[in-house]
Amino acid sequence: MMERKGPLTGITVIEFAGLGPAPFAGMMLSDHGARVIRIDRATKRAPVRDSGAGALTARSSDVLARGRESIALDLKHPEATEIALSLIERADIVLEGFRPGVMESLGLGPDVCLARKPSLVYGRVTGWGQTGPLAQAAGHDINYIALAGALHSTARRGEPPVPAPGMIGDFGGGGMLLAFGVLSALHQAKLSGQGQVVDASICEGAALLASLMYGWRSAGIWHAEAGTNNGDGGAHFYDAYACADGKYISIGSIEPQFYKLLRELVGLDDAAFDQQWDESQWPALKERVAEAFRQKTRAEWCELLEGTDVCFAPVLSLDEAPHHPHYEARGTFATVDGITQPGPAPRFSATPAAPCHPVGAVGDSTSVLLAELGYSPDDIARLLDGVAQSV
Repeated sequence: MMERKGPLTGITVIEFAGLGPAPFAGMMLSDHGARVIRIDRATKRAPVRDSGAGALTARSSDVLARGRESIALDLKHPEATEIALSLIERADIVLEGFRPGVMESLGLGPDVCLARKPSLVYGRVTGWGQTGPLAQAAGHDINYIALAGALHSTARRGEPPVPAPGMIGDFGGGGMLLAFGVLSALHQAKLSGQGQVVDASICEGAALLASLMYGWRSAGIWHAEAGTNNGDGGAHFYDAYACADGKYISIGSIEPQFYKLLRELVGLDDAAFDQQWDESQWPALKERVAEAFRQKTRAEWCELLEGTDVCFAPVLSLDEAPHHPHYEARGTFATVDGITQPGPAPRFSATPAAPCHPVGAVGDSTSVLLAELGYSPDDIARLLDGVAQSV
């Protein structure tokens, strides 16, 4: 039995296996102590690659699936549906991320589940939401953040927007929004005894993440043209710059005292830099700052600027970031079964999370969970040959 620690200990979640935001929400809840039982499809998964020593599979490298108990069910069978409903009756939260109507077609929609357990929180996450003209349309992260206005803000002046892989939409606007939503609804259910459906839309979550920029735009202090603002690469004091070795650093010297220190340490002593907020000068000043940063390697700039109030950090790759001294000191990353991954966050002083759990095999808890539901050894053996399968 895996160790469960954290502020969500005592909460049980049923997660229907899917892609992207729902698994991310399930990972966050599991990280902080919730018991998350994942209903996987009763099918075998093919390996992604074989490294020779300790092959890494699609399952083992899917860190979004960590910390789960998995039961493999073929939900086309009525008996499997009944098993799922029995698990839901014992749970606090359901998570699902299918197109609107899919769960209803399986006999596992919110009306059925809430009838079985009125205090249930039924969390749903989709790209476009459960209703609206686009609700049934296919889409991916790039489409959802495009509609939200968030993708537009990733563009440089005169250049196309740059896709941000999953971070703004699927995980920030979708998974975190779903986790927040179901915990909010659970709080209300504990007070009233009444459950409800949480409709988390990735495109709405991505729009929510852009709230500050929408406010600024309405006030006329954020330009419509991408790449011309302070914060989207338009300003010379807030951007990423190439170094002599082709690696990059970032600066965010917005406040006057930070900007003054940047000038002192980098040698930007020309009077042209005095007018920090003269936007007409930003393009020319950016070229001069870029030339200054090309004079040293990234390591040399780190030695000079890191830890100062310049507001500086090196631009690290996924291979480099886990080994940065700041992350190492805080124990931010963990390596579990050969997979390096960020550990649980945020941190709680009184109820800290347990260390990262490994990713279990599909169906690894099928027999245990069926036994918990009261099935006999003979029934379990029969079910494993039919509607439930440990793979």
